[in-house]
Amino acid sequence: MIGLRLKLARAAAGLSLRELEARMNKLVTAQAIGKYERDEMMPSSTVLMALARILDVTEEYLLNPADARLLSVEFRKHKLTSAKENAVVRARVLSEVERYLQIEQILRLDVADPTVEKKRVVHTLDEVESAARHLRDEWQLGNDAIPNLCELLEAKGIKICAVSLPAKISGVQATIDTTDDTRLPVIVVNADHPGDRQRFTIAHELGHMYLDVRRDLDAEVACQRFAGAFMVPAEILRREVGSSRRTITVRELFGLKRLFGVSAQALAYRAKDLGILSQAAAASIFRLFSARGWRTQEPLEWPKERPARFERLCIRALTEGLISESKASELLQKTVMEVVQSMDEPPDESIDGRSAGF
Repeated sequence: MIGLRLKLARAAAGLSLRELEARMNKLVTAQAIGKYERDEMMPSSTVLMALARILDVTEEYLLNPADARLLSVEFRKHKLTSAKENAVVRARVLSEVERYLQIEQILRLDVADPTVEKKRVVHTLDEVESAARHLRDEWQLGNDAIPNLCELLEAKGIKICAVSLPAKISGVQATIDTTDDTRLPVIVVNADHPGDRQRFTIAHELGHMYLDVRRDLDAEVACQRFAGAFMVPAEILRREVGSSRRTITVRELFGLKRLFGVSAQALAYRAKDLGILSQAAAASIFRLFSARGWRTQEPLEWPKERPARFERLCIRALTEGLISESKASELLQKTVMEVVQSMDEPPDESIDGRSAGF
């Protein structure tokens, strides 16, 4: 039965039943497509091939039963503008995670429980700082900058998906409910945002997973502070710039951006939060950034965070003969030729996760 998969693929493509009918040149009616989605009818082979082609999925994908369902998505600060937009995002998230679960099952990997411990109760921003420090200690990160945040969190059992989202949405949280009653946390980051913004977003969403923010503290403010503390430990920032400054130069900020992989603006905020900069000094820096047009697009853009574990698992399964080239193509959403060629090429990034020219 193809109902759930077909509905998911149509939603991910952002098409209504009528729009899909039109795209198929009325090979089949909207009413018939609705019946396919309700598993009241099965399409003919000709219709199945047309559906797969238009929805940019394989016929095998449509014919296989779904392995997971999306339990919830948190949009918090910014809401999506329409029910259709909501459905598109939910479908894309579920499609990404479902393919991830497929390859883990093929390789017989245990879907590990995330190693983020029980939520940590925080009442003040000082407690948020301590919570970020505690989690870094728990994960044995020391004071070092984190070269690849996706790799770190995926190693801890947290799924990361990079999905095109509306520009106003930096990231969302989702919970995936699988067919074996396992619940998996997922952090979804906007694939179209710069890498430094993606990294801060992922750390912010980690804060929402890790912190139990009590009523006397704003949750968004707390998670922003958590993201700053987790990505830029106070000790190392003070070591690099000092514990009290009248101002910090643009060159210093962008040098620190290359070190930590967060925006220069986030670093200025972090220096203000730690009392290294006064409110007035930080405001002066932000005015300079506004004058130069850097509040929306900074120089020295950090490479995008790209979850890599899923691709590695697919290549491993293909190399070990556990999946065919066509199945790898379906999972990776690349052509067979692209998959085969990529196996004998290094990744686009350098070893530390930065682009070769950065």
